[in-house]
Amino acid sequence: MNTSDHIRATSSSSAYPEQPSPVRPSIVEKANVLLLEEKASELNPPTPIEAPSSGLFSNVTDATVKSRPSISSGYAEPPDVPDPFLVDEEETDDEDQQESTSTRAALQPGSASPGRERPEGPLEPELISSQSPGSNDVQRVSPPDTQAQATIPIPLSSSGSPSKIRPNVNKDIPLPPPPVNDSDSEDEAEEVPEIFAPDLIRPAMFLPIPNTDPLTTLLNKYVPRVDDRPVRDLTGDRATSDFNTLVIGNNWRALAKMARDRIVSSGGEDMSLILGLWYLRLASLSRLRLFNQTAAECANLFTVLNSIEPQASRDFLFEKILPFELQVMEARLRYWAGEHMSYLDVLVELLNKSRQKARAETDPGLTDMWKERAARVSLIIASQLVEMKDLAGAAKLIEPLVHASNTDGNLRSAVGRIYLQAGNMAAAAKHFSAVEEDPDADSTLKDMNTALLASAQGEWEKADILLQRLILDDPMNFTAVNNRAVALLGRGQLQDGIDVLETALRTSPSTVVVAEPFLFNLSTLYELRSSTSIDMKRALLIEVARWSGDGLRTACLKLPTS
Repeated sequence: MNTSDHIRATSSSSAYPEQPSPVRPSIVEKANVLLLEEKASELNPPTPIEAPSSGLFSNVTDATVKSRPSISSGYAEPPDVPDPFLVDEEETDDEDQQESTSTRAALQPGSASPGRERPEGPLEPELISSQSPGSNDVQRVSPPDTQAQATIPIPLSSSGSPSKIRPNVNKDIPLPPPPVNDSDSEDEAEEVPEIFAPDLIRPAMFLPIPNTDPLTTLLNKYVPRVDDRPVRDLTGDRATSDFNTLVIGNNWRALAKMARDRIVSSGGEDMSLILGLWYLRLASLSRLRLFNQTAAECANLFTVLNSIEPQASRDFLFEKILPFELQVMEARLRYWAGEHMSYLDVLVELLNKSRQKARAETDPGLTDMWKERAARVSLIIASQLVEMKDLAGAAKLIEPLVHASNTDGNLRSAVGRIYLQAGNMAAAAKHFSAVEEDPDADSTLKDMNTALLASAQGEWEKADILLQRLILDDPMNFTAVNNRAVALLGRGQLQDGIDVLETALRTSPSTVVVAEPFLFNLSTLYELRSSTSIDMKRALLIEVARWSGDGLRTACLKLPTS
């Protein structure tokens, strides 16, 4: 809406009646009034609550109107009265004159003379003179809705007429504030509390790792000559510091020491890094089968975490920073203590928590993360149930996951193998058939399922053919190698089974010697092959000690320690 439209709309909504037209004064009377007003303006300049009479507004240009705020007035404008004693000043700006003319024409179409400016009535409150004829005071009467608005005085020139006011183009205007970013406001709303727990990096939190293991005990007993014993690192000092190399070589002792040293020297500022190193330390100790030490250090860790104050910081730590694997590790302590039912109870609590978080989250990424955690906990519970010989319960727990969306063939194959171990051939065949019909499933997985089902049904020849084909396609598929040795044993070809396993041992010793079922089957075949199997087992012990690394369960070698 332009200026003229705004003034027109404001004037049309006036709540005050139109004033009657005043009586035209004579020329002499008007000259006397003008002289009195000029003298009064010199003695009493206008104040913020006063203003010059309406006759002095005739020379106010459009620039003056633009530089003043628009004041809504409800008064009607009096009609134009020609005044021969007032001479318009010459306009220096043609554009200002044109704008003033257009503004006056919008106010009273056809009532203004081309060479005369008339007072902007709608822009000023009505001016009412005092009742005494000789009084030169002019009072401003504002409408009720404009009483609180400040009145801007108009400066007068020496001749008594208003001086021309032009806008200040050099005025400093403050820059608008920057727009508020919603993401920044959300980040500020969820501030990360400062958490510092110096007890987590104290050296007293860790126990010394023993410099011996069960494999060294077997070497001392069955290999009397020191020169025949492989050199083993029982201190963890000579190992490399590369993380991937240590994991591949099963150097869990060196990893545990490295994690401890980095925790102590970390400074304690980065809580996520510290807790990640704590998990590496505890996982390495558990792979070393130092379960008592793992339980003691894990208890020390959670004692410190549960004592963090204030409560809000502790809640934020457990919800946002603490690795989920550490919570599973804490639950695992019950298993190492022999409390299997208590272990299952804690796992079920973690499973319910993961499901609740998955339903409550609105972020798709976080929802998928909690769903994955729930699936992992379900598999851990199923493994524990299988170990406890509750095969039906394990299959019942995992089977709902099979019907979920985006389920691959590996999970369905796992359910089928549980049924196969339980002796339910029909249910196993049903799941294996579903995997066979899945176009996205790997062909190796399909052939392995068929071979296992054939072995369970006593079809050893069929199983041997399928497994032999898998080995030809991938000689490093040691699962197929192990299963083929079992199939050859079922066919009565004992020596062929031993040859298959020994060939795999020579091909990749560092990979095979850490597979405990592989070593157990080879030791069993040695016992079945000859009564002098002790010599073969001794040679296998030396080979395992050379390549296995740390944490091997020596029971798979079937060598008594006493």
